[in-house]
Amino acid sequence: MAQNSHIEWTDHTFNPWTGCTNISPGCDNCYAEAWSKRSGHVKWGNNPRKRTTEQYWKAPKIWNARSDLFEAAHGRRQRVFCASLADVFDNQADPVWRRDLFELIRATPALDWQLLTKRPQNIRKMLPRDWGDEGYPNVWLGFTAEDQARFQQRSSVIDQVPSTVWFVSYEPAIGPLRLEKRSPRPNWVIVGGESGHGARPMKAAWVRNIISDCRELGVAPFFKQWGSYKNNPLVTERGLEVERARLEDAHGKGGGMLDGELVREFPVRKVREVEEATAA
Repeated sequence: MAQNSHIEWTDHTFNPWTGCTNISPGCDNCYAEAWSKRSGHVKWGNNPRKRTTEQYWKAPKIWNARSDLFEAAHGRRQRVFCASLADVFDNQADPVWRRDLFELIRATPALDWQLLTKRPQNIRKMLPRDWGDEGYPNVWLGFTAEDQARFQQRSSVIDQVPSTVWFVSYEPAIGPLRLEKRSPRPNWVIVGGESGHGARPMKAAWVRNIISDCRELGVAPFFKQWGSYKNNPLVTERGLEVERARLEDAHGKGGGMLDGELVREFPVRKVREVEEATAA
């Protein structure tokens, strides 16, 4: 749970508690729910969430203490995805746990915390009182939007809640999503196809269009994966066999290249602002 992560857009994952309830079509093949069934750690759905151990909660402070070594080796700050097996803004989670999480975040200023939720409507009322007019300098707020409908339902929060970085996880992409000039605009968009048993298809046009929108509007695009080689244009457009496509594109599940390019950008300008604010 608290570990060095294999997720391409972060360095570590941290779960202050585990458990969640599915709320939209993007949840249908939730990997965290599958994990809960395998592990027996927590019962999914409208059941009590389970807080992780005190020993587990020490991990971010260890990462923070080693931040100088990380930055010397990688030239940037460490990122922490919270929470991969829960939702920080889940109204079924104990508010005391959330308060403790934000205390931990304040105590680890050398880490960039990436808080991703499917419940952005809860964010404002669940933020700590000292969030201020700009947010914490080491917190990125994000929400998932698996298609246009979910983006339109959830995106107003971008204009309503201040954050050092706002990001959207368009994953699993199960329908087209477009950014428009009049839309609330995030700083960063992660794109990814669904993987695993029962994965739904993602079309190459959806990926090309959202990345084109990002570049036109000054939003950093990060294309994580096709999810399955059945979605990869090397197979669907060039007609390669899956095994041949694996050799040409081994980036992520199903590959992660788009028209010969690996599109994995970060909101660089915003990150510099975070570093300057933390250093001050």
